[in-house]
Amino acid sequence: MIKKHIFDYLGIISGCLIVSVAFVFFINPYRLVPGGVFGTSIVLHSLFPDIQVGTFSYFIAIPLLLAAYFLLGKGIGVKTLVATLVTPMFMNILSMLAYPDAEALHTLDPTRLAGGQIDLSRDLILATIMGGVLVGVGEGLIVRCRATSGGSDIVGMMLSKYLHIKFSWALMMTDMTVVVFGLVVIGLGLGSQTDTPQSWMLSCYSVICIYIISKTLSFVVSGSKNNKLVFIVTQTNYEQMQDFILNRLDRTATVIPSRGLYSSTDQHTLMLVVRRQEVDTVTKTVAEIDPNVFVIVTDSYDIYGYRWKDFPDKSDLQLN
Repeated sequence: MIKKHIFDYLGIISGCLIVSVAFVFFINPYRLVPGGVFGTSIVLHSLFPDIQVGTFSYFIAIPLLLAAYFLLGKGIGVKTLVATLVTPMFMNILSMLAYPDAEALHTLDPTRLAGGQIDLSRDLILATIMGGVLVGVGEGLIVRCRATSGGSDIVGMMLSKYLHIKFSWALMMTDMTVVVFGLVVIGLGLGSQTDTPQSWMLSCYSVICIYIISKTLSFVVSGSKNNKLVFIVTQTNYEQMQDFILNRLDRTATVIPSRGLYSSTDQHTLMLVVRRQEVDTVTKTVAEIDPNVFVIVTDSYDIYGYRWKDFPDKSDLQLN
């Protein structure tokens, strides 16, 4: 058990370092805004360049964790706290080491980053891909160690709870709001570091970066399988489970009447398919509804039918 905890924390620290490298060398210098806490911090740095991006992350992430604790009733795990505090610290340290002086650090001048050896100003698509892949790998390592760096998922949960909108939509709305914030401040010239006429195009690169992060994170956490098959076995509060799946999660499920082998009590088994990003929300919510719930999560190779993939036509079938 102690050995596992040690490896978990080493994985979290490694993930935090990889995320920090991605932002310092491939995202921050080019004012990409990949949503979340760090994306918001990049935009705020454009308005107040004397304050580092990592420092702004502390200003945002810590209040969000406190809000999750008081408004959502979510306990703040030690691993999540470590990831939230360590990543901005690494980011600030790497930034101070990568830039030669305070002026370059304030302007995040890519021509002076690491002596100008990795200036990708003319290769923004490469910076976008490298930054997105590294952030996805780093965050994937953190998630695999059962932690999170906090951020837009907390905002998404609060919007879902208090505005009664789907969590997936709330998450997308949160990240897109940050991208639009970046478009206004950086793309349209409100910030102090927007001296290029094509800076509005950075929002397009930011959306690409968000997509790459999502796909890479999913691959690191779950391999190539992004969909999960979930079995929920419950004896009580079945109606609340039904309401959560149909109305809040915007999914459907198959109800299988079942009976406990040891207890000989009647119960319900709900079978549903969700995206990998939704698994954490599902498991936490059903546990709140029924503390004695039993949940099984397994990979789903492919799903065909309503709201998923269309069945292949006969002409598409090939013999191997």
